[in-house]
Amino acid sequence: MSDEVLVERRGAVQIVTINRPAVKNALDARTAAAVAAAVDELDALDELRAGVLTGAGGTFSAGMDLKAFLRGETPSIEGRGLCGITVTPPRKPLIAAVEGWALAAGLELLLACDLVVASRTARFGVPEVKRSLVARQGGALKLPRRIPYAVALELLLTGDPITAVRAAEVGLVNRLTDEGGALAGALELAGAIAANGPLAVEATKRIARSAADWSLEEGWASQFEIAAPVFRSEDAREGAAAFAEKRTPVWKGQ
Repeated sequence: MSDEVLVERRGAVQIVTINRPAVKNALDARTAAAVAAAVDELDALDELRAGVLTGAGGTFSAGMDLKAFLRGETPSIEGRGLCGITVTPPRKPLIAAVEGWALAAGLELLLACDLVVASRTARFGVPEVKRSLVARQGGALKLPRRIPYAVALELLLTGDPITAVRAAEVGLVNRLTDEGGALAGALELAGAIAANGPLAVEATKRIARSAADWSLEEGWASQFEIAAPVFRSEDAREGAAAFAEKRTPVWKGQ
């Protein structure tokens, strides 16, 4: 990976850190490509079962790098969206660990994640309208699906930020931590997910993310189609056997 993005593993969890603290982890083309490559690795390697996305230096991301934008760069990857994940998110669960600001494109990057752990001092905002811009990398599209419509519209139309406590109240943040504790909290949550059957986790995420786009009739048919191979898997038999034998299951992803 490039210096702009650091990647490490903690057991079955991949940690992806945007490493541009001097510019508040603003997103340029090189950073976007490196995040996309890391997430591709997350999906490709069977030993990885969940990912955590965070930022170095006490900031998640302050948004798009405007200097890079003026040079003609974009942090969007064709067909995949911002950093390669807003249009085509990973199959495996991805958790945002937020310290400081998640702003503009930084918030849109967060919305590509499945879960959010944030310090109580974190702040969230989509200020694009203050510059006569539109949050087109998922902010205007996804925020009303993630939190109550009226709250999302207030954020989008005023451009004013909210605190992490308020973000948790409206459902944007899953867990709050003390300042400096977001990564540890995200790793704890990722570990709980990674302990479960990987085939079941991936199928469950796929159903949950798709549910809003299905009619009820489509949903019943589609979820059975997605879930059926999981029920026929070796892991499903292992889960039942481990329960009966009162032991920890050993997953094979098969």
